[in-house]
Amino acid sequence: MSFSDWLREQCREEWDAVVGHPFAMAINSGEADMRRYLVQDFQFVDSFTALLGAAVAGADSFEARVPYGQFLGHVATTSEKTYFHRAIEALGAASAPPEPVTADFQALMDEVRHGQRYELVVAVLCVAEWSYLGWASRAARPYPDSWIHREWIELHEGPEFRAWVGFLRGELDRVGPAHREDVLDVFRRAVTLERRFFDMAL
Repeated sequence: MSFSDWLREQCREEWDAVVGHPFAMAINSGEADMRRYLVQDFQFVDSFTALLGAAVAGADSFEARVPYGQFLGHVATTSEKTYFHRAIEALGAASAPPEPVTADFQALMDEVRHGQRYELVVAVLCVAEWSYLGWASRAARPYPDSWIHREWIELHEGPEFRAWVGFLRGELDRVGPAHREDVLDVFRRAVTLERRFFDMAL
Protein backbone atom coordinates (compact mmCIF):
# COMPACT_ATOMS: atom_id res chain seq x y z
CA MET A 1 0.00 0.00 0.00
CA SER A 2 1.36 3.43 -0.90
CA PHE A 3 1.71 6.07 1.80
CA SER A 4 -1.06 8.18 0.25
CA ASP A 5 -3.36 5.15 0.23
CA TRP A 6 -2.46 4.54 3.88
CA LEU A 7 -3.37 8.11 4.75
CA ARG A 8 -6.72 7.76 3.02
CA GLU A 9 -7.41 4.53 4.90
CA GLN A 10 -6.78 6.26 8.23
CA CYS A 11 -9.56 8.71 7.30
CA ARG A 12 -11.77 6.27 5.43
CA GLU A 13 -15.10 7.22 6.99
CA GLU A 14 -14.59 10.94 6.44
CA TRP A 15 -13.06 10.40 2.99
CA ASP A 16 -16.01 8.33 1.80
CA ALA A 17 -18.37 10.96 3.20
CA VAL A 18 -16.62 13.57 1.04
CA VAL A 19 -16.39 11.73 -2.27
CA GLY A 20 -19.93 10.41 -1.95
CA HIS A 21 -21.42 13.52 -0.31
CA PRO A 22 -25.03 14.30 -1.28
CA PHE A 23 -24.02 17.77 -2.45
CA ALA A 24 -21.24 16.39 -4.64
CA MET A 25 -23.64 13.86 -6.11
CA ALA A 26 -26.09 16.69 -6.78
CA ILE A 27 -23.35 18.48 -8.72
CA ASN A 28 -22.84 15.33 -10.77
CA SER A 29 -26.55 15.11 -11.55
CA GLY A 30 -26.90 18.83 -12.30
CA GLU A 31 -29.26 19.41 -9.38
CA ALA A 32 -27.03 21.26 -6.89
CA ASP A 33 -27.72 24.89 -6.06
CA MET A 34 -24.22 26.20 -6.75
CA ARG A 35 -24.60 29.82 -5.62
CA ARG A 36 -23.47 29.65 -2.00
CA TYR A 37 -20.95 26.91 -2.77
CA LEU A 38 -19.16 28.76 -5.57
CA VAL A 39 -19.11 32.10 -3.74
CA GLN A 40 -17.38 30.36 -0.83
CA ASP A 41 -15.11 28.18 -2.98
CA PHE A 42 -13.90 31.22 -4.91
CA GLN A 43 -12.57 32.63 -1.65
CA PHE A 44 -9.99 29.85 -1.57
CA VAL A 45 -8.31 30.98 -4.79
CA ASP A 46 -5.87 33.39 -3.14
CA SER A 47 -4.84 31.00 -0.33
CA PHE A 48 -4.65 28.11 -2.77
CA THR A 49 -2.40 29.95 -5.22
CA ALA A 50 -0.18 31.04 -2.33
CA LEU A 51 0.01 27.40 -1.23
CA LEU A 52 1.08 26.39 -4.74
CA GLY A 53 3.77 29.04 -4.55
CA ALA A 54 4.97 27.55 -1.27
CA ALA A 55 5.16 24.16 -2.96
CA VAL A 56 7.30 25.63 -5.74
CA ALA A 57 9.64 27.12 -3.15
CA GLY A 58 9.70 24.08 -0.89
CA ALA A 59 10.18 21.32 -3.45
CA ASP A 60 13.65 19.81 -3.50
CA SER A 61 14.17 19.56 -7.26
CA PHE A 62 13.43 21.38 -10.49
CA GLU A 63 11.45 18.35 -11.69
CA ALA A 64 9.13 18.64 -8.71
CA ARG A 65 8.76 22.42 -8.98
CA VAL A 66 7.63 22.46 -12.61
CA PRO A 67 4.19 20.80 -12.18
CA TYR A 68 3.31 23.22 -9.37
CA GLY A 69 4.29 26.18 -11.49
CA GLN A 70 2.29 24.88 -14.42
CA PHE A 71 -0.80 24.31 -12.31
CA LEU A 72 -0.41 27.70 -10.67
CA GLY A 73 -0.58 29.29 -14.11
CA HIS A 74 -3.64 27.21 -14.92
CA VAL A 75 -5.50 28.35 -11.81
CA ALA A 76 -4.47 31.98 -12.04
CA THR A 77 -4.98 32.71 -15.71
CA THR A 78 -7.07 30.10 -17.48
CA SER A 79 -10.19 28.00 -17.24
CA GLU A 80 -10.75 27.72 -13.49
CA LYS A 81 -10.55 31.46 -12.77
CA THR A 82 -12.76 32.38 -15.71
CA TYR A 83 -15.23 29.66 -14.71
CA PHE A 84 -15.75 31.27 -11.31
CA HIS A 85 -16.40 34.70 -12.80
CA ARG A 86 -18.79 33.39 -15.44
CA ALA A 87 -20.68 31.06 -13.12
CA ILE A 88 -21.09 33.47 -10.24
CA GLU A 89 -22.33 36.16 -12.62
CA ALA A 90 -24.75 33.76 -14.35
CA LEU A 91 -26.15 32.63 -11.00
CA GLY A 92 -26.63 36.20 -9.83
CA ALA A 93 -24.77 35.30 -6.67
CA ALA A 94 -23.80 38.10 -4.33
CA SER A 95 -20.46 38.29 -2.58
CA ALA A 96 -20.52 37.14 1.02
CA PRO A 97 -18.10 36.93 3.94
CA PRO A 98 -16.38 33.61 4.51
CA GLU A 99 -18.43 30.95 6.24
CA PRO A 100 -16.75 29.51 9.37
CA VAL A 101 -15.57 26.42 7.47
CA THR A 102 -14.17 28.58 4.67
CA ALA A 103 -12.19 30.61 7.19
CA ASP A 104 -10.99 27.43 8.89
CA PHE A 105 -9.79 25.95 5.60
CA GLN A 106 -8.04 29.18 4.64
CA ALA A 107 -6.36 29.13 8.05
CA LEU A 108 -5.08 25.59 7.48
CA MET A 109 -3.67 26.54 4.08
CA ASP A 110 -2.00 29.60 5.58
CA GLU A 111 -0.68 27.58 8.55
CA VAL A 112 1.14 25.03 6.42
CA ARG A 113 2.36 27.70 4.01
CA HIS A 114 3.89 29.76 6.81
CA GLY A 115 5.29 26.62 8.40
CA GLN A 116 7.36 26.01 5.25
CA ARG A 117 7.24 22.23 5.62
CA TYR A 118 6.94 20.86 2.12
CA GLU A 119 5.40 17.55 3.15
CA LEU A 120 2.53 19.34 4.93
CA VAL A 121 1.94 21.67 2.00
CA VAL A 122 1.69 18.62 -0.26
CA ALA A 123 -0.70 16.91 2.15
CA VAL A 124 -3.21 19.78 2.01
CA LEU A 125 -2.92 20.12 -1.76
CA CYS A 126 -3.35 16.39 -2.20
CA VAL A 127 -6.53 16.23 -0.13
CA ALA A 128 -8.04 19.21 -1.95
CA GLU A 129 -7.38 17.81 -5.42
CA TRP A 130 -7.65 14.05 -4.85
CA SER A 131 -10.97 14.31 -3.02
CA TYR A 132 -12.41 16.42 -5.84
CA LEU A 133 -11.27 13.87 -8.38
CA GLY A 134 -12.96 11.31 -6.16
CA TRP A 135 -16.43 12.77 -6.47
CA ALA A 136 -16.07 14.11 -10.03
CA SER A 137 -14.97 10.70 -11.31
CA ARG A 138 -18.33 9.32 -10.15
CA ALA A 139 -20.27 11.53 -12.57
CA ALA A 140 -22.09 9.51 -15.22
CA ARG A 141 -21.86 10.48 -18.86
CA PRO A 142 -23.33 12.41 -20.47
CA TYR A 143 -22.59 15.14 -17.98
CA PRO A 144 -25.41 17.54 -17.00
CA ASP A 145 -26.78 19.93 -19.61
CA SER A 146 -26.19 22.83 -17.24
CA TRP A 147 -22.78 24.26 -18.15
CA ILE A 148 -22.26 25.40 -14.56
CA HIS A 149 -22.36 21.82 -13.30
CA ARG A 150 -20.78 20.23 -16.38
CA GLU A 151 -17.72 22.50 -16.52
CA TRP A 152 -17.10 22.16 -12.78
CA ILE A 153 -17.04 18.38 -13.19
CA GLU A 154 -14.76 18.66 -16.22
CA LEU A 155 -12.30 20.84 -14.30
CA HIS A 156 -11.88 18.02 -11.77
CA GLU A 157 -11.89 14.97 -14.04
CA GLY A 158 -10.01 13.90 -17.16
CA PRO A 159 -6.45 12.88 -18.07
CA GLU A 160 -4.72 16.15 -17.17
CA PHE A 161 -6.34 16.44 -13.76
CA ARG A 162 -5.72 12.76 -13.04
CA ALA A 163 -2.05 13.25 -13.90
CA TRP A 164 -1.90 16.24 -11.54
CA VAL A 165 -3.42 14.23 -8.70
CA GLY A 166 -1.04 11.38 -9.50
CA PHE A 167 1.89 13.78 -9.21
CA LEU A 168 0.68 15.06 -5.82
CA ARG A 169 0.19 11.54 -4.52
CA GLY A 170 3.65 10.59 -5.77
CA GLU A 171 5.22 13.52 -3.95
CA LEU A 172 3.32 12.65 -0.78
CA ASP A 173 4.48 9.05 -1.09
CA ARG A 174 8.05 10.28 -1.52
CA VAL A 175 8.37 12.87 1.23
CA GLY A 176 5.63 11.97 3.67
CA PRO A 177 6.67 8.71 5.36
CA ALA A 178 9.56 10.33 7.23
CA HIS A 179 7.02 12.63 8.91
CA ARG A 180 4.16 10.16 9.22
CA GLU A 181 2.30 11.47 12.26
CA ASP A 182 2.49 15.15 11.34
CA VAL A 183 1.39 14.43 7.79
CA LEU A 184 -1.48 12.26 8.98
CA ASP A 185 -2.67 15.00 11.33
CA VAL A 186 -2.76 17.61 8.54
CA PHE A 187 -4.25 15.18 6.02
CA ARG A 188 -7.04 14.25 8.45
CA ARG A 189 -7.76 17.88 9.26
CA ALA A 190 -8.05 18.71 5.57
CA VAL A 191 -10.41 15.79 4.89
CA THR A 192 -12.62 16.86 7.80
CA LEU A 193 -12.75 20.40 6.41
CA GLU A 194 -13.71 19.11 2.96
CA ARG A 195 -16.65 17.29 4.52
CA ARG A 196 -17.67 20.35 6.50
CA PHE A 197 -17.49 22.47 3.36
CA PHE A 198 -19.90 20.21 1.49
CA ASP A 199 -22.15 20.11 4.58
CA MET A 200 -22.23 23.92 4.49
CA ALA A 201 -23.10 23.93 0.79
CA LEU A 202 -25.91 21.44 1.29
